[in-house]
Amino acid sequence: MISPVRVVGAAESAARDAAAIASGTPGRELMRRAGLASAAELQRRFGDRLWHGVAVFAGPGNNGGDAWVVAGALAAEGVPVRVVEAAPPRTPEAIAEREAARKSLSDEAPSGREWVVVDGMLGTGASGAPRGAIADAVARIAAMRAAGAVVVSLDIPSGLDATTGAADGSVVADLTLTFGAMKRGLLLRRGVAGAIAVLDIGLGAAAEAPSAPPPLIDAAWVAARVPPIAAESHKGSRRRVAIIGGAAGMAGAAVLAARGAVRSGVGMVRLVVAPASLSAVQSAVVEATAVPWPAPDADLSAIVEWAHALLIGPGLSATPETRALVERLLGKWKGPVVLDADALNLFAGDAPALGRLLGGPGRSALVTPHVSEFARLASGAGNTVTPDEVQAARFDIGRSLAKTLGAVVLLKGVPTVLTAPDGRCLVSAAGSPVLAAAGSGDLLSGIAVTLLAQMGDPLESAACAAWVHGRAGELAAQGRSVRGVTLDEVTAAVARSWAIDRTPPPPPLLAELPAVGDAP
Repeated sequence: MISPVRVVGAAESAARDAAAIASGTPGRELMRRAGLASAAELQRRFGDRLWHGVAVFAGPGNNGGDAWVVAGALAAEGVPVRVVEAAPPRTPEAIAEREAARKSLSDEAPSGREWVVVDGMLGTGASGAPRGAIADAVARIAAMRAAGAVVVSLDIPSGLDATTGAADGSVVADLTLTFGAMKRGLLLRRGVAGAIAVLDIGLGAAAEAPSAPPPLIDAAWVAARVPPIAAESHKGSRRRVAIIGGAAGMAGAAVLAARGAVRSGVGMVRLVVAPASLSAVQSAVVEATAVPWPAPDADLSAIVEWAHALLIGPGLSATPETRALVERLLGKWKGPVVLDADALNLFAGDAPALGRLLGGPGRSALVTPHVSEFARLASGAGNTVTPDEVQAARFDIGRSLAKTLGAVVLLKGVPTVLTAPDGRCLVSAAGSPVLAAAGSGDLLSGIAVTLLAQMGDPLESAACAAWVHGRAGELAAQGRSVRGVTLDEVTAAVARSWAIDRTPPPPPLLAELPAVGDAP
């Protein structure tokens, strides 16, 4: 199986390059590999467009060296290339590549009418907004893009912080060709990065630290883990899930979760909802059975002995009565469980209490907060966590909460980050802004509880659910404005998301993400 692409910040990216160099690959060789792979990718993707002219903007560091390699390689093929030296190269490798490229290049400046622009000014080591001549070049690139040129950035768009995603005054790219690993900043600012392609430059095993950065979940990873539905399957072998939620006036959340489960191949769904919601959920999800919430002194055996996994929270409401219901369920049920929405809000500021309810050997537990739910749950004991703090530390902040809860934490958003109590981490970047709508999380929780019931492992099942949910968002939005896509269309697209293309990308392409959102 091909190893998944890793997700790194600026420091990790530099460390991986340094490790490859220390193992015997010269820095200039890495530069040449990056530039030649990028030139080949430009030729593969843009074909005839290149012959209408390519403007290359080169900066002072090794990113500028990559740009000079691209310019020289395209010019050697006869492509009309003009270079803007936004700043003279400073590193020996970049200087050498500039001199080598100039043998094939014209001294003419770009006309501004070129159809392709290559941005190679600032790389992963840069931070802060572009200044001086670089800022002027960024403005010039923006003008050419507005006139119809395609902008391709090398490694990261100039001005984008590779770690934090800060992008004050940065280039806005249509395509980013990044090298060796996915950069955190690209995943945080998809609208700046455009489509993203990760290219192999031969960093090799030397680049993998003992505590390797988290992998980026892709189609091959998901296909290798989601169990097939066997020919002899029956509704029991496809598992049974119970969904507890749907307070009066909030039946829709439970309905969406049930539809997510049904679209994900579950065998049976039982909805446990407020009495006022019974008729609504039964008419909306005819495949499911429905029963009312149990009375405070009622036996819970009918729920816990029937189900293979529980989903608690969609549309539950946050009241003392519903908290008591959740506490009773978690006290009685020791099997796989997903907690979402109000099941988390009930424990705002009191995560240790929820951890005690979830604790115990063998519990497969998953919580699926968005940033505000995470902030509420992680606050407490005189410490207030804000949603902005959660977003700023999205890749790392889940570790403490996962350990406190004894559960996998799936932090929803862009990108989705999953953290296990033992510190393992996975990242899913599948998705589209069509998922930024009320009810989307309920759909995800229905997919997740189905996979948890069928797979058992809460980290892997959650990662597969996040990817499939994101893929459905991409499929629903294909070729259309985000503004006109509904959650019903996303729900329908879940069914198509299971037809996973196992074909590996052509070398040197390691991974690819589409551009998402309406073009700026």
